[in-house]
Amino acid sequence: MNKILTALLVLTILTATQLTLAKPVVAVQINSDVETKKEDQRVKILADYLAKYNSPLQYHAQDFIDAADEYGIDWRLVPAIAGVESTFGRFIPGGYNAWGWGVYGTQAIYFTSWKDGIFTVSKGLKENYISKGLTDPYAMNRIYAASPAWGWKVDYFLKDIDSFSREYNNLPIPANGLLAKIAGNSAQIALK
Repeated sequence: MNKILTALLVLTILTATQLTLAKPVVAVQINSDVETKKEDQRVKILADYLAKYNSPLQYHAQDFIDAADEYGIDWRLVPAIAGVESTFGRFIPGGYNAWGWGVYGTQAIYFTSWKDGIFTVSKGLKENYISKGLTDPYAMNRIYAASPAWGWKVDYFLKDIDSFSREYNNLPIPANGLLAKIAGNSAQIALK
């Protein structure tokens, strides 16, 4: 029994010694300004969709989603317009303008970056179109573009992004703006 007590005493002394010799634990304060974002599946879907077209905009999928969420517009709208106006940024007049924004003849608005263009166009669509009741590409067409085919071309890319997203996840990804409701109504009207 003495051997057992001696062994326990030695073990207790060794453990206590190890604890005192151990390195102190340092508490780390995490900066409260750091924001973690939950992965948004729309970003991956849009990046892969744009990559399919070899678009330089594929690296700005997060910017498209952030701008759409900030201004409360359909996340597919600004990329769809870029599809019509510049083959997703591949053919532009210059200055990161993939949307034909402010292009009149030989005059064009130039942005400082793709992100600048994405946010400027998203804000402009919200303020100058959607907030004024022009909530679908066909209604926007009257002001946005001279071509009467512009609206159905934008609508084509909206639906193509939807189709791609369903194939991507085998699940529908809902749009976050008014165009989702309009797209559903347009489909019902088209069936009549």
